[in-house]
Amino acid sequence: QVQLVESGGGLVQAGGSLRLSCVASGRTFSGYTMGWFRQAPGKEREFVAAISWSRPSTYYADSVKGRFTISRDNAKNTMYLQMNSLKPEDTAVYYCAASRFSGFSSRAQYEYWGRGTQVTVSS
Repeated sequence: QVQLVESGGGLVQAGGSLRLSCVASGRTFSGYTMGWFRQAPGKEREFVAAISWSRPSTYYADSVKGRFTISRDNAKNTMYLQMNSLKPEDTAVYYCAASRFSGFSSRAQYEYWGRGTQVTVSS
C-alpha cells in the first residue's frame, strides 16, 4: 500500500521557519516527481513546489520563490520543504504528492497524496 506521510507542521510567528518532511512507503518512487501543494480554508489547493527525480530540477510558485526550498533524499524516500520568512498568508494544510508524469504544477498529474500537515503562521 502506497503511503505518503507529511510531518513538521505547526504554529509559528511571522518571519519564522518550519521544515516539512514527506516520507514515502509502499513502493519505489524512482523516476517520480514529488511535489508540495497547500490548501487554505475556502480556497483551491495550489501548487507550492516540486522536485524531479533526476539532476534534480526544482520548481516553485512565485509566491514562495526565494523563501521556500524543496529537496529530496532518494535513498530515504523522503522529501523536504524548508520554509523561511513565513507569512500569515502561508497558513494552510500542506500536502505532498507523487507523479510519474511530465510537468510539475498540475494537481491532476499527481497520483499519490498524503493527508496533509497544518501550518499556521501568526501575525
